Amino acid sequence: MRRLALLCLALSISSSLFAQTPYKAPPQVIVDILDAPPLPAVSVSPDRQWLLLLEQRSMPTIAELAQPMLRLAGSRINPRTSGPQLPGGTTGLLLKRIADGTERRIAVPAPVALSFVSWAPGGRSIAFVQTRDSGLSLWIADVASGQARALTGPTLNATDGPPCEWMPDGARLLCRFVPDSRGSAPAAPRTPIGPTTQDAIGRASPAATFQDLLGDAQDDALFEHYFTAQLAIVDAASGGLAPLGHPAIFDDVDVAPGGEYVLVSRTLRPFSYLVPAIRFPKEMEVWNLRGEVVRRIAQLPLAENVPIRGVRTGPRALNWRPDVPATLVWAEALDGGDPKNDVAHQDRVVTLAAPFTGEPVELLPLSKRYAAMQWDAGALALVVDYDRERRWAKTWVVDAGRAGARPRVLWDRSAEDRYGDPGFPLQRQTAAGDLVLQRSGDWVYLAGNGASPHGDRPFLDRLNLRSQKTERMWRADTVHYETVVAVLDETGPRILTRRESRTEPPNYFVRDVRRGTLQPLTAFKDPAPQLTGIQKRLVTYTREDGVPLSGTLYLPPGYTPGTRLPIVMWAYPTEFASAAAAGQVSATPNRFNLVRGPSHLFFLTQGYAVLDDPKMPIVGGDTANNHYVEQLVMSARAAVKAVVDLGVADSSRIGVGGHSYGAFMTANLLAHSDLFRAGIARSGAYNRSLTPFGFQNEDRTFWQARSVYLTMSPFVSADSINEPILMTHGEADNNSGTFPIQSERLFAAIKGLGGTARLVMLPNEAHGYLGRESVLHTLAEMIDWFDRYVKQAKPRQAGVSTSGGF
Repeated sequence: MRRLALLCLALSISSSLFAQTPYKAPPQVIVDILDAPPLPAVSVSPDRQWLLLLEQRSMPTIAELAQPMLRLAGSRINPRTSGPQLPGGTTGLLLKRIADGTERRIAVPAPVALSFVSWAPGGRSIAFVQTRDSGLSLWIADVASGQARALTGPTLNATDGPPCEWMPDGARLLCRFVPDSRGSAPAAPRTPIGPTTQDAIGRASPAATFQDLLGDAQDDALFEHYFTAQLAIVDAASGGLAPLGHPAIFDDVDVAPGGEYVLVSRTLRPFSYLVPAIRFPKEMEVWNLRGEVVRRIAQLPLAENVPIRGVRTGPRALNWRPDVPATLVWAEALDGGDPKNDVAHQDRVVTLAAPFTGEPVELLPLSKRYAAMQWDAGALALVVDYDRERRWAKTWVVDAGRAGARPRVLWDRSAEDRYGDPGFPLQRQTAAGDLVLQRSGDWVYLAGNGASPHGDRPFLDRLNLRSQKTERMWRADTVHYETVVAVLDETGPRILTRRESRTEPPNYFVRDVRRGTLQPLTAFKDPAPQLTGIQKRLVTYTREDGVPLSGTLYLPPGYTPGTRLPIVMWAYPTEFASAAAAGQVSATPNRFNLVRGPSHLFFLTQGYAVLDDPKMPIVGGDTANNHYVEQLVMSARAAVKAVVDLGVADSSRIGVGGHSYGAFMTANLLAHSDLFRAGIARSGAYNRSLTPFGFQNEDRTFWQARSVYLTMSPFVSADSINEPILMTHGEADNNSGTFPIQSERLFAAIKGLGGTARLVMLPNEAHGYLGRESVLHTLAEMIDWFDRYVKQAKPRQAGVSTSGGF
């Protein structure tokens, strides 16, 4: 009996250490902030006459996250609705006329759970999807009246993304539906019919550690069952349906600007247990509106053997040219998809025009990898190629309308250079609903962040495509953070901007850049007045090796200058090829404080200071990780010294934290330095042997850089983690490499070695935490942890270094 009693006691203790506990809540001030509705998202109509406000709810509930979910071939779907895992998060649609601010609410029956909101070409109608327990239905709203009506029953299929797109005439939509012939989902066999097998046949097939892959024949059957869709054209006036072709698994469907052809990419068998659906076999075809195949563009085999940092061979990035009725354009590799092959040109861009009977015509050979393309409405395109080894981007001007015209280099620059970033070209919609460069004669408009040593100051430029001369039209002042949302007319004097400051919440304005006038369009209030009084400033300092660093220092409301506070450093390392780029400031000190989700900035409500995003650059290009730990500790040591020298931080009460790669950083800093009293690591990966074919920007495999992988892995140095560490992880993490077992094994190692750690596994949560209960619980854990081990920490014993390792 005594042995039985001891066993029961041991089991009781064990269960108390690992039991599932009820959700906790942080202090009420944080709950109130998070429960308040966030500011609405916005969308500008194609004719630039209306601003559509998409009202959002604060957070989904854990009950919604716990609804049935299937994880198939890289996607997560709700089998009840044949749609995304979560219902739409938009709770209301409000139209606001840009000219005078007149408002018009779109009437939608409750309960409202909207998603996939899109403007019709011309801007007279808005389509959206309404989610019900029984499925997804298509609705359309009339902009003039604000009235909405259902066009279909709950029969849409959104398992592979947006279920509908507008036809160019703005009177019809092409949608994916659940096939009428689809029956019940295939049932899993009660007893296995045999083992699940995979083969390696002597051909290299390096693959990232993808999540949510197919795992067996039952998954194959479920994927085929739920992802198979029937295309149909929906009449926006009557709701009438005209089926197009036969049911298939459609990877992509895109209507030509002329409205007579459809580019269709279908997913075929055999499926894979190694890669997601995007790499399954594909058949790419051009159909007419009778569903007949006009031209087969390509049939791509299963892509399990794509080289590391390589691309799939065959056509990729297929699109219609927006300036002509029916011309396809795509990129294709000339180096076998392997950047290690030494060739004159890695890629080329080709076009193929209707009636699609000829061969593709080369538009431009590229010495490096194709990255992007933008067209104007008159046969001119901007094409970007990217040299990953140098982190270098080159932009070409290509005139497809002039025979013999040679491509011209527009920009040839470091992609890491934020200070020299010329901005991105603004676009407008054509009458057919396609995006083209917004031009005024020879000029196009460029909007950019305006990075500078003092923080970002967004700007609007115009660029002459003939002379390549750039003119500054406007730049945000030194007090406000103001970004360009849209150019409202062809000549560019009036722009729609989103404007905020440290004390003014974001709102939308019409700015006349010539007259200098500013007209408010919205008047959103501060959604979290509880945070009023927070102070923030840009802090700059220098690492021991001379690399300039920076971060944003937040001080709690009512802070008294000269008072030393407990401080939280929350960071995320980034690799750079050059030290000059690594030292550039990327902060936005003039932005308003909008705090959502399980943000570390909530520590400000509890008397902490926060150093947000102190830079942790890892310099050295493709071999930067050879010195990852040394550079990481150097950056952290410089950040600690900076806040201590400012008189803000108490050197004995500094905590560090991060999410994902920031969690990896946190564990490494606790293992390789004594700078911090405790750490918080959320959803991290800690054993790099479990990501053997690369991670982040590391191209080398575990077997090519074994010592680098092991040195970087905090799991290997778990015996040196001698400060308390809180680890949280979503049980349904969907991010490549950050399997939940990563946190479970590091916790087991620390516990086994006698360290101090806590592991919190969040049910139904993915890589980022969404559910209200999960968000509140995570914040409660974070505050409890740092209150215990940072805020209440006693001064360090004499002889304990705060300068860190290395």
